[in-house]
Amino acid sequence: MAKKLLAALSDTTLFLQEWFANPQRTGAVAPSSPRLAAAMARWLPADPESYVLELGPGTGAVTEALLQRGLREDRLVAIEKNSKLARLLRDRFPSAHIITGDAWHLDELLSRCRGPIERVGAVISSLPLLNFPRAEAEALADKIRAILEQGGKWVQFSYHLGNHHLHGTSGFQRLASNIVWFNLPPARVSVYQK
Repeated sequence: MAKKLLAALSDTTLFLQEWFANPQRTGAVAPSSPRLAAAMARWLPADPESYVLELGPGTGAVTEALLQRGLREDRLVAIEKNSKLARLLRDRFPSAHIITGDAWHLDELLSRCRGPIERVGAVISSLPLLNFPRAEAEALADKIRAILEQGGKWVQFSYHLGNHHLHGTSGFQRLASNIVWFNLPPARVSVYQK
């Protein structure tokens, strides 16, 4: 218990340091709560062989929930722009594909993976999409649509609690949209299907 508490405090400290260094890029003031992480992880693809792409994993709170929910570590691909956080993730999840890079270049980054990875069953995103202009969010959505398997899901959280469609989601069917109140701050998890 004490070891888990120390790890959580260490993650929060690192997260806050990175947020103070660049708040727009980090997008959150604290790692995702266990409840937010679980709300996102419940949308894993049914096929255990499908890859899952995580965008903006930060310190790995959602990553851990994905693995606890049954995702095989070698089927996880995570793109993290912050090199310190990417190193932390590589240490914690050595069998996962942790890529240091910009999610807006996900097509190029995935083409360079062992494999390469051409399709994913789900995209789990913690990116602060509302911090970006509409055109940039639309460009990312186009890349997400291109990489998703037919019927694949895009799970996105936002601190905007209104029940509006997020930028770039007009070409997707919305399956769910729920608020997770036990998070700092509360967040809305929206699920879209290709």
